[in-house]
Amino acid sequence: GSIVITSSINGSRLFSSPGYAAYSTSKAGQVAFAKMAAIELARWNIRVNAILPGSVRTNLGERTFRRNLEEVDWGVERPERWPPLTGDAADAADVGSIVLFLASDASHHITGAEIVIDGGQSLLQG
Repeated sequence: GSIVITSSINGSRLFSSPGYAAYSTSKAGQVAFAKMAAIELARWNIRVNAILPGSVRTNLGERTFRRNLEEVDWGVERPERWPPLTGDAADAADVGSIVLFLASDASHHITGAEIVIDGGQSLLQG
């Protein structure tokens, strides 16, 4: 069998601004739980993995007030000829395809893993 826990990239990185303590702690707890559950459930041939999506395009943003967004300096510059990391938000289908793979027998040798789905954004921001 297979269990896929949906956590967040916020459970595995630091933030430079306050206000994320509870959210990040809960997401880090999910990742730790996935690893321990992978160990404890292995004897029953049950794999446990955690996916850590970054930004995902949903309708959540439609309900969020945004102001001065055009003034935000993203601070990411890519030298020419470097392979581009998208850094873009994923579609729900991007996340779903990873979940489908992890739930299938095709991933029979993957357990206790953290799968980051963020288009390389965590590589750009650290």
